Amino acid sequence: MDPGLVAWARAARRRFGRFPPPLWMFTDSQRLPDPRSAARLLPRGLAGIVLRHDHDPSREALARDLAKICRARRLVLVVAGDPGLAARVGAGLHLRRGITPRSACGGRFLRTSSAHNLAELRASRRAGAALAFLSPVFPTPSHPGAPALGTVRWAALARQAGLPVAALGGIDGKTARRLPARLCRGIGAIGAFA
Repeated sequence: MDPGLVAWARAARRRFGRFPPPLWMFTDSQRLPDPRSAARLLPRGLAGIVLRHDHDPSREALARDLAKICRARRLVLVVAGDPGLAARVGAGLHLRRGITPRSACGGRFLRTSSAHNLAELRASRRAGAALAFLSPVFPTPSHPGAPALGTVRWAALARQAGLPVAALGGIDGKTARRLPARLCRGIGAIGAFA
């Protein structure tokens, strides 16, 4: 694990408190096919996991394994787009672009969301997200050739969001230091954990 990410997350926790955690690992069936090992290396009480693996036939088994790891290591787990699976494993729900799935109901668990522009940030706020991942802040292998927001545009959008905003896309120990410390409540990554 990149020590620069952990140092950034510890500083963010001192600035903003413990919840939601400042360091997030996003699962990815291509770039991080089996995230269990990486999950076991996440710093206790400092991190969360966003389970994607949408079309993986063993997604439920993976969710159960990650939920067990998260409980043992005091990590937070959110499941992307599937409120039923999230409920079955006792996890939070990760919304896509601030859109709440029809089968989602209220609940006491954490909601996070992805966002790529101001409209999606506002939709995330209306949907009750406690944290929105605004991306891509930097160029990323997840979306080759896609335009990145850059730190200035990312910060301008984060200021208008009306909810805590985390950075996603091209994040590693070096790029995390380029983010505006007073605005950036968290960082998410895939490749930095692979």
